[in-house]
Amino acid sequence: MLPLKKESIILELKATTKEGILRELASMAAVECGRFTEEVLYHVLLEREAVGSTGVGNGVAIPHGKIEGLSDILLCFGRSRAGLNFDAIDNRPVHLFVLLLSPAEKATEYLQALAGVSKILKNPTIHQQLLDSTTKEGIAALFAAAPGVA
Repeated sequence: MLPLKKESIILELKATTKEGILRELASMAAVECGRFTEEVLYHVLLEREAVGSTGVGNGVAIPHGKIEGLSDILLCFGRSRAGLNFDAIDNRPVHLFVLLLSPAEKATEYLQALAGVSKILKNPTIHQQLLDSTTKEGIAALFAAAPGVA
């Protein structure tokens, strides 16, 4: 699996709206990639959300997008213990957010990363551990140890 760095993890998101969550994740991603501003990344995420919500159900959202000029796939994780409305397909509150940004020219790797993240979050045991973990290191380790993810 793609590495999830502890610097790319927010244990408790502060935002209480869908747009706020996207902005908070975009802000962290901007710091991590160092090449794009929060505003640029936020608009990439908003454009993708306009196509359809990335709230995939069961308390999970995977905001994602492709961006020209990004050198590598970037993963960020955020959690909202309270949960919030993210227009998920099952209309339930979302607690776990994994941001995935990919270079536009890496379509195959992008789809593989998206499938891998989805597989991790669909695993009921890992899902619960992500909700319960008290450290960034613990969350990063769950992603690193996820079985069967290339």
